[in-house]
Amino acid sequence: MKQGRDYLIFPLDVASEAEARQLVRLLHDHVGMFKIGLELFVRSGPELVRWVGGKARGAVFLDLKLHDIPVTVERAMQAVAALPVSLATVHCGENAAMLEAAVRGGAGKVGVLGVTVLTSVGASDLRAAGYAGAMIQDMRRLVLHKAAMAKAAGCRGVICSGWEAKAIKSGLGKDFAAITPGIRPDWGGKLRDDQKRVMTPAMAVQNGADYLVIGRPIRDAVDPAAAADRIAAEIDAALRT
Repeated sequence: MKQGRDYLIFPLDVASEAEARQLVRLLHDHVGMFKIGLELFVRSGPELVRWVGGKARGAVFLDLKLHDIPVTVERAMQAVAALPVSLATVHCGENAAMLEAAVRGGAGKVGVLGVTVLTSVGASDLRAAGYAGAMIQDMRRLVLHKAAMAKAAGCRGVICSGWEAKAIKSGLGKDFAAITPGIRPDWGGKLRDDQKRVMTPAMAVQNGADYLVIGRPIRDAVDPAAAADRIAAEIDAALRT
């Protein structure tokens, strides 16, 4: 049975490989998976992915948010599939062909996740980008539209905020994964950052989230391992209700 810590994805959003390795050594027994994003991958490359994959309880979540012509995305995902990577991200973008290419490149070895609307984006940002009408008035419509496109293309799931997870599960099925960043425990104080659509771990799990990407509340704690355990306990409690 899935436990609270299995829901936790810890992002290695640090400036150096040495910091990333230190955090993996500290947290590998306390979280389910580690996320390697664009900055760290550019700095340290596939070798760090291999090292983290050998230490982590689960494999790596490679969060590069690929967005290019289909053939380029397919070849990039083929390279990702040669690494110890469980999940990888691709922007939903403008059409399904890119998502379908990513799924082909993953060859069943990598779960492709579509990025719907970044959790740092709000209605005013969408308006400035040229979106109009119902897509701005109810952002869930835009998220669900992109999520449906991702599912039709064969993606494993999507990245979405906890506020959209329930609608995605209801509309697209319980097996279509919802991975939610922007998670902030209510005991962590007011964190100043660039996330706009946030919620607590318990709320996100109750809304149907399959994995929670939680960084700063753990990394910035006096005792990061204890903070991860506290969040896992909160998730366990939510699962029992």
